[in-house]
Amino acid sequence: MTATAARPGSTGTGRRAERLARPVLLAFLLVAAADLAGLLAGAETVHLVAKPLLMPLLAGYAALRGAPRLLVAALLFGWGGDVFLLADNDLAFLVGMGSFAVGHVCYLTLFGRGEGRGRAPAPLVTGAGYAVVLVVFLVLIWPDLPADLRIPLTGYSLLLTAMAWRAGVFGPYAAAGGALFLLSDALIATGIAEWPQAPAPDFWVMLTYIAAQALLTLGVLTKHKTKHKPGA
Repeated sequence: MTATAARPGSTGTGRRAERLARPVLLAFLLVAAADLAGLLAGAETVHLVAKPLLMPLLAGYAALRGAPRLLVAALLFGWGGDVFLLADNDLAFLVGMGSFAVGHVCYLTLFGRGEGRGRAPAPLVTGAGYAVVLVVFLVLIWPDLPADLRIPLTGYSLLLTAMAWRAGVFGPYAAAGGALFLLSDALIATGIAEWPQAPAPDFWVMLTYIAAQALLTLGVLTKHKTKHKPGA
């Protein structure tokens, strides 16, 4: 008896998951649009409701598409960061940053496994470019950061930059997602440092963040071809 025959419902279950994945993705896109529109309109309540829904929906879509468990975990730790960052105090900010950091560790572990499966390693020249950008940014922003946040933000920035660099292992979508994640958090850092901001700064932070997580998810799903397969 073959494995397929031993599990006669597996094909049907996969098809049901695929059908369910589409409305979950649509819900994610609609919530993202509502969140961004709310930020542009200054509707804080819309943002407070929509933001905590984004990553669970994206994680649910990824899981239904058979994504690696590490991708789902990274998105859910991103959700934890989203929720804590809604609170306006230093402790919540640090806890939220820690949750995002664990998510980046999940991404880094996943990207490392990708290199071990025959994919080319992330180019060193790209890593050098990211390193230069990080050093220049930290040197410029360091004097304007609150003293108690300088070390945590520096450590987090190193982890995030490593994630952005290694994301290229999973192709151009993931690479773009990593770069946008770095940009989104850089925008947050400039706000903390009280640098001049573009109009509607929260809109640009969320736009780049949502696009980053979506592209990372797309890149991993595309390269892994994990549709209907168990998580890695």
